[in-house]
Amino acid sequence: MSTDSWAQAVDAQEAAAESIGSLQIKDKPEENGTVANATESSSAATESSSAAAKTEVKVQNKGTDEEENDKDDKAAQSLLNKLIRNNLVNNTNQVEVLQKDPNSPLYSVKSFEELRLKPQLLEGVYGMGFNRPSKIQETALPMMLAEPPQNLIAQSQSGTGKTAAFVLAMLSHVDPNKRYPQCLCVSPTYELALQTGKVIEQMGKHYPEVSLVYAIRGNKLERGVKLQEQIVIGTPGTMLDWCGKFKFIDPKKIMVFVLDEADVMIATQGHQDQSIRIQRMLPKNCQMLLFSATFEETVWNFAQRIVPDPNIIKLKREEETLDTIKQYYVLCNSREEKFHALCNLYGAITIAQAMIFCHTRKTAGWLAGELSREGHQVALLSGEMQVEQRAAVIDRFREGKEKVLVTTNVCARGIDVEQVSVVINFDLPVDKDGNPDNETYLHRIGRTGRFGKRGLAINMVDSKMSMNILNRIQEHFSKRIEKLDTDDLDEIEKISG
Repeated sequence: MSTDSWAQAVDAQEAAAESIGSLQIKDKPEENGTVANATESSSAATESSSAAAKTEVKVQNKGTDEEENDKDDKAAQSLLNKLIRNNLVNNTNQVEVLQKDPNSPLYSVKSFEELRLKPQLLEGVYGMGFNRPSKIQETALPMMLAEPPQNLIAQSQSGTGKTAAFVLAMLSHVDPNKRYPQCLCVSPTYELALQTGKVIEQMGKHYPEVSLVYAIRGNKLERGVKLQEQIVIGTPGTMLDWCGKFKFIDPKKIMVFVLDEADVMIATQGHQDQSIRIQRMLPKNCQMLLFSATFEETVWNFAQRIVPDPNIIKLKREEETLDTIKQYYVLCNSREEKFHALCNLYGAITIAQAMIFCHTRKTAGWLAGELSREGHQVALLSGEMQVEQRAAVIDRFREGKEKVLVTTNVCARGIDVEQVSVVINFDLPVDKDGNPDNETYLHRIGRTGRFGKRGLAINMVDSKMSMNILNRIQEHFSKRIEKLDTDDLDEIEKISG
């Protein structure tokens, strides 16, 4: 679809919402950079982290500022997940392993002691709160620490401990007595590179002999300088310049090459080609480690070009189920009616915490304002906010300082708040062509009914078009969505309170 038709479709949807919403319950460019030594590296990292807090990660909208395309902004979503997660995701996902040598015994560990790590690294691991390896670490770490080195392609979602795993591998392989780069880690954005650097600094806290430098914009080096830090973290463009154009790094001495967030990498113009060019400079015996949250065909093709003869680990996603979520719909005739329906719902039942999804930032802003005027404690989350601001809003909501979170799709994935009992689709999710976005619907209502609890999802329907969309969503999931009547209030009170 063209840019103009995209904009027109969004405008039409916004107009439809206004003309046709009440539950009638009656009754930045990269540059080359510098750090002179380990001490300066640490201070530069601190300054860079401070700068990152001020850096706005903006969503690229196609033809309009109204449409929320945050689900396509993978880099921002990945960074958001890193910022709001202090602990590993507690899951029971099964690990699927494809070994390059199927006759080799599969070795996994249940404790970090089994890995025979250097004492200072083991101390760093425990200092970060890792008591035992996560599912992916159990299998990935023995492969990454093996001698001779083994290449790895691994798929796992955010929060599974994969960053800590490859950081531990880099720190383990480094020879602290050799004062030159031995490990390269490429991230798709400046902010994600800084996040990985923080993990290295935390895990290597008791290993001062090893230092790192950031190959990111703003770190300027004088020509002819040879880096003495053993680990280099950066973005593809700057890393390529440092290895080739400026020769700050001798790529033939690199022992470990990590390519993180591969799915984000290939979504960014130029990064895929730059990453491949870096990889071609490296020695044949260099260990290649590639990580991605998703394994679409484009990601898989990219991974195979980067990583020869790999072991492959897939962390199967737990199937999100609708069995614990009671779903209803409410018929309305306008946006204002949908708002009155919302107020009537709050007046009729007790709601602990609720997330309300809107299609556009304009609608989300309007709704948050109206709810605030009605006396509700409301937080607003949208893609125009800095990622750090979004994380702060989510933390406040998680702590219960606001009871209602009005948001667009920026918050549809990966955010677990145990107290959320109700999800309300003020606007039903549709793709750019106006068809039901079933995956987004699943992720939205999946914010409730978590941690083994029952959940409640309420959909606002304001036109024949949105009723048709709801019917198609029902057909897709083979799950009946019932019309909300007064008789249902007793049942949903038990779920929502």
